[in-house]
Amino acid sequence: MAQTVHVHPLLQVRDVGKRYGARIGCADVSFDLYPGEVMGIVGESGSGKSTLLNCLAGHLEPDTGQVIFDTRAEGPIDTVTMSEPVRRMLGRTDWAFVHQHARDGLRMSVSAGGNIGERLMAVGERHYGHIRDSATDWLGRVEIAADRIDDRPTAFSGGMQQRLQIARNLVTGPRLVFMDEPTGGLDVSVQARLLDLLRGLVREMGLSAIIVTHDLAVVRLLADRLMVMKDGHVVESGLTDQVLDDPQHGYTQLLVSSVLQV
Repeated sequence: MAQTVHVHPLLQVRDVGKRYGARIGCADVSFDLYPGEVMGIVGESGSGKSTLLNCLAGHLEPDTGQVIFDTRAEGPIDTVTMSEPVRRMLGRTDWAFVHQHARDGLRMSVSAGGNIGERLMAVGERHYGHIRDSATDWLGRVEIAADRIDDRPTAFSGGMQQRLQIARNLVTGPRLVFMDEPTGGLDVSVQARLLDLLRGLVREMGLSAIIVTHDLAVVRLLADRLMVMKDGHVVESGLTDQVLDDPQHGYTQLLVSSVLQV
């Protein structure tokens, strides 16, 4: 008889809520994210998706709820109540955050290699040769020529800056990546290249990811599951293709039809 393998969630989100005075940022959001799974969160501007992402990633403190991460050393721990130094180290090791604007996730006055190397140094790497070798390797993996290693990000195009930010984030081998509109503001051809790169890295590294976007094509390509948000609430969730091909909620139907009409 085959033995049942129990896979535990990597992230358990329980009743997370955030208010700004009378305005709801997000309300009573709960879901599980499993190892190697990609969750997409979509909705219009002001729907609460970025507020939720920042609560999950520790950039905002939620008013209610738990964000329980299955740590390597101690198992499931509520990241909302953990100390700031522990959460900061988690953000350098098992977590990564890709900003919409690469300038928010890079040090623009530091070389491309230095940007990647800084994250390695933050987790204790001190051997210069190892750091430079890792930086060179990761530049190649995000399709940036090795001879640009000493160039500053200011000399890069927007698409290259975003790919450098991804290299900086992934060099320490995180297990969970938060992405906030990772293709926002890029030309369509640049977006397509970046999406292909992201999809390949997610599969190759077995990453779990939470991706916030207003672009349904992005979640169609990258996300296994999808949550649709409106006015701070999750109004529909399910397998990505299922939600997009047969939306049940009126708001989701409106989102999907607006894309089809373009």
